[in-house]
Amino acid sequence: MASSPSAAGGVNGPGAKAGSPSRLKSALPLAGWLGLCFGAAAFGGFFGPGEWYATLKKPAWNPPGWIFGPAWTALYTMMAVAAWLVWQHGGFANQRRPLTLFLVQLALNAAWTPLFFGLHLPGLAFAEILLLWLAIAATLTSFRGVSRPAAWLLVPYLAWVTFAAALNFALWRLNS
Repeated sequence: MASSPSAAGGVNGPGAKAGSPSRLKSALPLAGWLGLCFGAAAFGGFFGPGEWYATLKKPAWNPPGWIFGPAWTALYTMMAVAAWLVWQHGGFANQRRPLTLFLVQLALNAAWTPLFFGLHLPGLAFAEILLLWLAIAATLTSFRGVSRPAAWLLVPYLAWVTFAAALNFALWRLNS
């Protein structure tokens, strides 16, 4: 006996085909969040470390330069998926606070690179990264009330920014 669409999970459920409108409807917002997060990353690309950074005194625990690309690629992907998971609970109409917090922390994330690498202001960048840390913590807390997996996806980001803040502070102190 053939099963009906409702018995297979409905048109929008587990039985839906890969190209179905429901999957596309879900994939478009994910693509949007990925684009937004990687757009913030691309903005930072205009302010590379350059010669100034190469001349700075660095702590012994300064990571090699090659680690930053893969680390941030993973972090921006997890950030986008986290925002998308929250978005799936009613979009901005129902999740205004958590998604606004997410956008605030993303803007702060994008602002750090030009402050540190572009303007060569590690002291101001350190103050800014502390605000970023608080914004990430607030976003994580807000996401936890909507989607625990979304909140957990932000934990590595918060850990990395904690490390980045310590590194920013060390670079500032060593070079002032």
